Amino acid sequence: MKLGQQTPYPVLRARYQAYLLLERGLSENSREAYLRDVDRLETWLREEGVDFHCVTLDRLESFIAAVYDLGIAPRSVARLISGIKSFFRFLKLEGVCDDNPTLLLDAPHIGRHLPEVLTVDEIDAMIAAIPDGPTALRNHAIIEMMYGCGLRVSELCALEFSRLDLEHRVALITGKGDKQRLVPMSDAAVDWLGRYAEERAGGRIKAGEENIVFLNVRGSRLTRQMIFIILRDLAEAAGIKKVISPHTLRHSFATHLLEGGANLRAIQQMLGHESIATTEMYLHLDAGRLRDEILSHHPRNRHNPA
Repeated sequence: MKLGQQTPYPVLRARYQAYLLLERGLSENSREAYLRDVDRLETWLREEGVDFHCVTLDRLESFIAAVYDLGIAPRSVARLISGIKSFFRFLKLEGVCDDNPTLLLDAPHIGRHLPEVLTVDEIDAMIAAIPDGPTALRNHAIIEMMYGCGLRVSELCALEFSRLDLEHRVALITGKGDKQRLVPMSDAAVDWLGRYAEERAGGRIKAGEENIVFLNVRGSRLTRQMIFIILRDLAEAAGIKKVISPHTLRHSFATHLLEGGANLRAIQQMLGHESIATTEMYLHLDAGRLRDEILSHHPRNRHNPA
């Protein structure tokens, strides 16, 4: 695609915004959603070192594939593609470009079925279904950490108190390939972790497990299978018919952040798809930026039942 005289992106964006309002008559929320879609693409292209004015179908397919790699719900990816197609139709309509690279843009074929995504109400229903008892605080904290931080089940099982900074609301997570990343924790996650930690201190703790956060009633660390059973039982108790696994909460985390407007790169880093430099200064700076993304775009910080 070649844009006439390489009009700067901010100018194109402003003209598109006016088009959405004056010619399509879209509501403010709809206009903002369409603009976020295009902003995500422009940011991704810029960070990839690709000139926005020379975007091709191959580049667009790479962008959509990167979104899919995050485990974003197919419906959300389809909406993102729709927003990008709308923008390039506008450019062609206005004579800004001589061809439309999105005409053949389609969702990439994937070789596996993505887990379903829960709504915020469904997650709240699972929490409400937690029965009173010795594991109630623990199970509440588990859900808040998995959904509020996007942790893999293996990362949750290996979580250590020495890697948590409740005061600054960040956790140092060791992911695949022993790569470390700082993950901001929501206020709800910190609150329930604190309550659980107080109760846990007075319970049974097996030798060697003192630093492990989540323990079973015998004082040993939880296994992946135990986490799966906990979530499955809570979903059943809440009347949720979807197929639930630990990855469901992780994919819900990523999907809700994307739908809320979070930066694609920030989501990738919070999910651990890219390594974070290990120097202390960079970690602290990065944590602040990622925490802003969580606070601004994750529904847990707008809808906290705790």
